[in-house]
Amino acid sequence: MSSSKDTLTFPKTIQPSAVHSTQKVSSFLTDLNLSWLSSSFKHSAAILLFIAIWEIAPRIGLVDPAFLPPFSTVLVSGWNLIQNGQLLTHLQASLVRSFSGFILSILIAIPLGLAIGWYSRFSEFLSPLLEVFRNTAALALLPVFILFLGIGESSKIALVTYACTWPILLNTISGVRNVDPLLIKSARTMGLSPIQLFRKVILPAAIPTIFVGVRLAGSFSVLMLIAAEMVGAKAGLGYLINYAQYNFQIPEMFFGIISITTVGLLFNYSLLFIEKRLTAWKTER
Repeated sequence: MSSSKDTLTFPKTIQPSAVHSTQKVSSFLTDLNLSWLSSSFKHSAAILLFIAIWEIAPRIGLVDPAFLPPFSTVLVSGWNLIQNGQLLTHLQASLVRSFSGFILSILIAIPLGLAIGWYSRFSEFLSPLLEVFRNTAALALLPVFILFLGIGESSKIALVTYACTWPILLNTISGVRNVDPLLIKSARTMGLSPIQLFRKVILPAAIPTIFVGVRLAGSFSVLMLIAAEMVGAKAGLGYLINYAQYNFQIPEMFFGIISITTVGLLFNYSLLFIEKRLTAWKTER
């Protein structure tokens, strides 16, 4: 038999410095979580209060639940729309129309705005016509678009394109005209060609102002589309709201409104993210 004895090993004494470091890390993480929660609550407090009032007011009889159902009832109806696939169908139809009109407006407005902002004679020629059309409400032209393009997709996309073109066009013109003249003189002194001047000086300097118009156009693309979809559409969020209202399906109507708001917010934050990426040089200077 072996005569070896079992040996017991005791853990080493934990050094005070290690304990202090662990406490500092734990304290930092706690402060970070608390600051994040505090910031999130500050930004969402008004929305949470609004939802709470919406939920409570119909239940205690302040408003008729038939006209303003509780928020939870609206969510249940919305979940049913998601499960049966109706919401996806309407959302897809609206997004296709909205993005189509939005992209077309960018392709039209930015090149035209650059030309008008840079060439004074071209600006003088088009300015009277632009003043007439930019003061004509987009919805007022909906019957005209339907008359020429029919009641299908073309008239709806044309309306969105028209509404989105103006904020992009006007901000592009403003962005080009407000470029620092010293930058232009310096670029010309360095021997840049007109194309290089546009690409390396004018366009980068005008991008922040252009994106103000692009973000406004993003909001218009949703707002105008909803109005257009209430006339002659068979699918879309505007059609969903109109159909639910006519059939007194009030929870579905409110969920359609919430869906439009969500789409608009996501669209705006996406454009804001792209703007920050394209204008990162502003923060790096």
